[in-house]
Amino acid sequence: MKTARAAWRRLEPVHAMIYFAPEAGRRYADLGLNRRTAYFISRSAAFGRASAELVISTFYNFNPALVRQAVDGAWDTTTPQQVLDARYAAAGEALRRGGIHELAGFDDVVALTRRAAEAACEHPQGRPLFAAHAALPWPEDPVLQLWHAQTLLREFRGDGHVACLLSEGLGGLEALILHAATGEVAVDFLKASRAWPEEEWAGTEEHLRERGLLDGDTLSSEGALLRRHIEDRTDRLALPAYAALGDDDCERLAELASFFGRTVLEAGLIKLG
Repeated sequence: MKTARAAWRRLEPVHAMIYFAPEAGRRYADLGLNRRTAYFISRSAAFGRASAELVISTFYNFNPALVRQAVDGAWDTTTPQQVLDARYAAAGEALRRGGIHELAGFDDVVALTRRAAEAACEHPQGRPLFAAHAALPWPEDPVLQLWHAQTLLREFRGDGHVACLLSEGLGGLEALILHAATGEVAVDFLKASRAWPEEEWAGTEEHLRERGLLDGDTLSSEGALLRRHIEDRTDRLALPAYAALGDDDCERLAELASFFGRTVLEAGLIKLG
């Protein structure tokens, strides 16, 4: 399970850079989309003309008012296919600029990641955002095959994570605050990107303190145990994808993924703020 988590986490920048790379911003701007609207409708375009309520449901931890403001009317100026085309074109441009296709082991990483993603496609039940992306055709370009495969694995894991949060009775803002309390991501970034009103954030923090999950602004021992349980459960739900590789190939992917994720970061394809 730890090896599977390492394989996903180390390769995740290959997918995540699409939300930060300037190539994406330019492509979306050509469609008349600002950055915030582009995030929501590009990630949900696999659904078709997704409503704000569908995005609120599947993205989970964003302020619903923010989602409605970004999504309502967005499909009046473009189409899901145009947005998807822009997204894939930007992914290919950015990753090639980063030189990912020139790395040693590129063919192996593409093949292994695609095998894992195709195994995940046998388990779409209860994973709506993943299933929508799984219905998209596989690109012919190997660089885009890698990006598409990692996108599938990201949404496969993400849908499982949402299921875990629901089962533990944690709403979107509660989950976000507990994540912030780990210190893994800057609180200011999470507040700015998820756009919850400060009074709601503060009120939910107090509620989590009353539940014994926060000690001040950090996780209590009980909160840390809950976070660990959720992450471990998320890992287990993601295993059907990586189990298909077997131990040796999963270890091989985890080993190679370090170089690929680091290359994306060193190329400056992900910049917060």
